[in-house]
Amino acid sequence: MTVVDVHAHVFPEIGRAESRRITGSEDGPWLRTTDGPDAGMMMAGAAEYRPVRRTLWDPATRVADLDRLGVDVQVLSSTPLLFGYGLESARAADWCRTVNGHLSRYAAHAPGRLAPLCQVPLQDTEAACSMVTEAMREGFHGVHIGNHLGDRDLDDGALLEFLAHCAHEDAAVLVHPWDLPTDPRHSRYMLAWLAGMAGETHLTILSLILSGAFERLPASLRLLFAHGGGSFPYLLGRAENAWHRRDIVRADSPHPPSYYTERFAVDSAVFDPGALRLLVDVMGAERVLLGSDHPFPLGEESIGRLVRESGLAPADRDAVLGGNAVRFFGLAHLLKEAVR
Repeated sequence: MTVVDVHAHVFPEIGRAESRRITGSEDGPWLRTTDGPDAGMMMAGAAEYRPVRRTLWDPATRVADLDRLGVDVQVLSSTPLLFGYGLESARAADWCRTVNGHLSRYAAHAPGRLAPLCQVPLQDTEAACSMVTEAMREGFHGVHIGNHLGDRDLDDGALLEFLAHCAHEDAAVLVHPWDLPTDPRHSRYMLAWLAGMAGETHLTILSLILSGAFERLPASLRLLFAHGGGSFPYLLGRAENAWHRRDIVRADSPHPPSYYTERFAVDSAVFDPGALRLLVDVMGAERVLLGSDHPFPLGEESIGRLVRESGLAPADRDAVLGGNAVRFFGLAHLLKEAVR
C-alpha cells in the first residue's frame, strides 16, 4: 500500500537580501535559520511570523521524517506567506520563479519521494497561465494557489480563465486558505486559523457552486481543497436547504450544492475520526486524499494515523491513504522511478 501525503509545506532558505532584491520590499518574506531541529523563524521583513522546524527547509530532514512516519511520497507546496500576490506583476513573476526554483531543487534531493507543486503570480492571469505551462514541462505535478485574490473569489472571470488553463495543461490545483481575518475577534487563541481558515475555504467552495462557475469550468479540472474542505462538508445541509427554499441562493446555480461534490476533492486534515467519516460520507471516499499540513504544529503529527484508526472500510482507507493521490496527481510514473 502506497502512502501519499498531499498537503505538506516548504519554506526554502530564502534570506532577507534575496527577498528584498526580488520583491523590492523591506517587508517581504524570508527565512531566518540557526543550528538545531527547531531553529527557524519565518519572517515578514523585520517581524517574526512563526517559529518553524528544520524539515521546512532541509530536504534530508524531511526524508528522514517520512521514513520514520511510513510515508512514501509527499506532494510539496510553498508556505502561503510566499504567494506574493501583493507584488506588481513583473516582480511577482520573478518571485514565483525564484520560489519554484528552490522547490524544484528541494524535491530533487529525493525525486521518488518528493513531488513539488509550483506557485504562480495569480494577479496576472496571462503570466500565471504561462508559468503553469512552463512548470508542468519542468516536472512539477500541479499548482498551489490561495483561495482568493483580494475581494475576488475563484469564481471571478480571470481566475476561472486560469483554472480552465490548468485543466487544459492537466495540472492539478491545490487551493489553500490564506490572508486570514485580522480583526480583534480573530486575534486571540489562533482563532484566525481555527475559525477563519475553515470559513475561508467554505466561502470559496460555495462561491464556485452558487455562481454557476462549475458549469463553466472543464469537467477535467482536478481541484483539491485543503483542511478537509473547511466548514463546507459539515454545513452542506444548510446550503442545500437554502438552495431549495430561497430563489436568491439558487439564482445562478442550476443544481443544488450536493450535486457539485463530484467536481472537487478535499484532504483528510480534520483530526477527528467522526469528522473524517462524515467527510467520506459527504464527498465519497474517492475524493478524500491524505493530507497532514506537515511540518507545522497544527498539522497531523503521526501522518496517516487518523485514516488508519478511523474505522473506514479497508478499501476506502487504502484509497484515502494513497490510491486517490496517485491518480489525482499522476504519481504512478514517479513511484516506478523510485522503485527502480
